[in-house]
Amino acid sequence: MKQPVDQWFVYIVQCADASLYTGISKDVDRRIKQHNAGTASRYTRSRLPVEIKYQEQQPDHSSALKRELAIKALTKKAKQSLIESVK
Repeated sequence: MKQPVDQWFVYIVQCADASLYTGISKDVDRRIKQHNAGTASRYTRSRLPVEIKYQEQQPDHSSALKRELAIKALTKKAKQSLIESVK
């Protein structure tokens, strides 16, 4: 079976101040490097370095955006439970 061309990922990083940031990307490794270089988001720029804690694959951009919003709506405790669920 052929891989979907429009493959997206939802990810959670932990910032240096222990806060959590959720985002989406087609290339999570590249995006984490951008975060740590201070070029990805204003939020993480002042909270470097960031460390990837969670990622999940989504079939397309729309699904990734919807999942990102759902995760962002969670409490920090719920996000930490999500992170722990994949360890």
